[in-house]
Amino acid sequence: MEEQEEGIIKALIKVWLKVLISLIYTYFIVSKFPKGKLRIFSLLPIFSLFTFLPNSLSTPTTAGLTGFFFTWLANFKLLLFCFNLGPLSNDNLPKNSFLNFILIASFPIKIKQNENYPFTQNQKLPLNLWSKCLIYSIIVICGFLSNYNKNVHPNILMGIYCCVVYLNLEVIMGICNKIVGSILRMELSPPFDEPYLSTSLQDFWGRRWNLMVSDVLRHTVYFPIRAFWEIRIGKRWAQLVATMVAFVVSGLMHELLFFYITRVSPTWEVTCFFLLHGVCLVVEIGLKRVLGLGELHWALAGPLTVGFVMGTGVWLFLPQLVRNQVDVRSLEEVKAVSRFVKGILAKN
Repeated sequence: MEEQEEGIIKALIKVWLKVLISLIYTYFIVSKFPKGKLRIFSLLPIFSLFTFLPNSLSTPTTAGLTGFFFTWLANFKLLLFCFNLGPLSNDNLPKNSFLNFILIASFPIKIKQNENYPFTQNQKLPLNLWSKCLIYSIIVICGFLSNYNKNVHPNILMGIYCCVVYLNLEVIMGICNKIVGSILRMELSPPFDEPYLSTSLQDFWGRRWNLMVSDVLRHTVYFPIRAFWEIRIGKRWAQLVATMVAFVVSGLMHELLFFYITRVSPTWEVTCFFLLHGVCLVVEIGLKRVLGLGELHWALAGPLTVGFVMGTGVWLFLPQLVRNQVDVRSLEEVKAVSRFVKGILAKN
């Protein structure tokens, strides 16, 4: 068992070494090339490497996070970098230092700016990072001790899994924010803005949920697609088309992440989840524009929005993970980490 755990750690170290070498090449060589086609051509091996990196990892967490950090976010940031845009560009990179380049490329972070996300001001029950860490730990420990995936009603279990998905991302990205922010000595944008307080799908996806991903999709997909279609079908229709394309791209990237985690062929349920939300968001925007509908009172809009997200998540997002026992494997991963840490402490 110890050999298996050491093998996982060695594989993870190799992945990070490959990433470091790739980013050194990008920073010291590719950055000297003129923006455009030459940079894209020079980075094709890096795009390919980052896409296949998760295949060398065997656990759901390591493979999933590597896919999220590098196959998705880092690749999209580097794509923007090819045109001297995005957080890695000379204009946006603070002090243009190598360390800043590595950290911003490798982690799901964004330096906070004055024109940043339009955070809402009517939060009612905001929780700080450490309280979320505590809640997440309690859920994981309960699963570890009681094996609740066999003892809890399936509907309640799915509700718990919805919370776990959110808290897992919030805790991991929040800790990354704290660590990298302290190294950079800069204020970073929060990864989430209390999504459980959302009052519409537009509020949930555009202003509260996984803001790093929203920002990357906005600049790599939404803005270019909208600009392309504006001169052809007008601004309003172009916005709707760009919104749908962004949701399609998000769905396909999630399918790829699910493949890394489960290692089974896509079922396209996750893509359907994002297509459904894209359509519903477009309809919501259209109704507000055509009928001039205002926002519903938060006491009604909040439960409807969160209920819809969780209900469709239980229907289309979570089943593939549960079918392939990702929940069970993740708990085994927690046990393995606990054993490894205890072994190190015992030796010391």
